[in-house]
Amino acid sequence: MGISNLAEQIAAAAQRTGRTVAVAESLTAGRLAAALGAAPDAGSWFQGGVVAYSRFVKHRVLDVPEGPVVSQVAAESMARTVRKLTGATIACAVTGAGGPDPQDDQPPGTVWFAVSTEDSTATERRHFPGDPAAVLEQTISHALELVLDALPAR
Repeated sequence: MGISNLAEQIAAAAQRTGRTVAVAESLTAGRLAAALGAAPDAGSWFQGGVVAYSRFVKHRVLDVPEGPVVSQVAAESMARTVRKLTGATIACAVTGAGGPDPQDDQPPGTVWFAVSTEDSTATERRHFPGDPAAVLEQTISHALELVLDALPAR
């Protein structure tokens, strides 16, 4: 399923259920927020996001503890903090090693995702094949799928 189609489904589900969405992104450098912001009526359900490309911003703005930023702990902190900062009911965070080089001893294509709701925060580690552009596309698609899955059916 394409990125714009996923974003449109998120828009419909968020509006139907009264939920709001926010993102914290590193690897995707704003492309996740851009996909959501381009979806229908985004102003009514998309709270916004934080692009934390540098370690400094992750630590200072998103409360990521010192240490590796391509990690479960970093993704969890990013998702929880952006949800609190924006007042969103659902937040998704992505951080990873897009390549071509490893980062934090993680091979290229390693991505951590976190989805935070009022009740819990779930994390997932994935490894995507391909060059940096392919890793980026797969990361955005998967993050949108996770947001869609986190939205209630009604």
